[in-house]
Amino acid sequence: MSSGLDPAALARAAALAGLGEAAIGLQRLDTPGPLLCAGPQDGWAAASMIKVPLAVAAAVAVGRGTHGYADAVVVDPANMTANDAPSPLVPGASTTLAELIFLAVSRSDNVATNVLFDLLGRERASADLAALGYPGTVFRRKLSGAEPLIADPGATGRNAHPPAEAARLFGAIATGTVPGAQRVRAALEAQYWNGKLSLGLGPGDRFAHKTGDTDAVSHDGGILQLAGGETWALVIYTSETSGDADDPRFAAFMRALRPLLSR
Repeated sequence: MSSGLDPAALARAAALAGLGEAAIGLQRLDTPGPLLCAGPQDGWAAASMIKVPLAVAAAVAVGRGTHGYADAVVVDPANMTANDAPSPLVPGASTTLAELIFLAVSRSDNVATNVLFDLLGRERASADLAALGYPGTVFRRKLSGAEPLIADPGATGRNAHPPAEAARLFGAIATGTVPGAQRVRAALEAQYWNGKLSLGLGPGDRFAHKTGDTDAVSHDGGILQLAGGETWALVIYTSETSGDADDPRFAAFMRALRPLLSR
């Protein structure tokens, strides 16, 4: 582990960046290293961070033979909700499981996510993630892009994906040790939303990541490859309000943290 890097250093970097209440998960991947956690790990709204484990659950279903990536899927009008970016998914549109995964992760498409909820089943997808070693990750309700919230009779509470589990899952995707790792990583690398932590990267750095926002939280996390070759799984959950105004604080956190991550 790099000199001076510990949970207290992570917490200081977040505080100095003005991020307020924050939870951080960090693990080095190119050489064996422990998972470092700072801040409260429980009770967070997962927001769109839930889309990454949902994509992995879809890959589990493909491996089990329940679904195939090329399977045709028709978009149910009941799954329509607003998106921050234009979506190709309209009521009655035909798509595939592969496209749903890509849209949910790379463009944070809420409609694609809701269709995946129906295809995979919440309890089954949650059980599949628990079997992979992520028992705190639970799929409970569909996503809404705006008021009014989507009608969801099957909702059982708030989706959960603790920051430490998110960091471990990004690490598993990077090292290819979960189903669908290559496909999910490709979607992360094609990320449409590149504010937050990406704004604090140095020259030559790469960040394959996913953001998550609601009116009450703002998150970011992914696979960070530094120009010097060091590779990390990095996640930060915050109680910042969603919007571009928090981008400079995330960027400041990344700039403060980055020197601690280099050899």
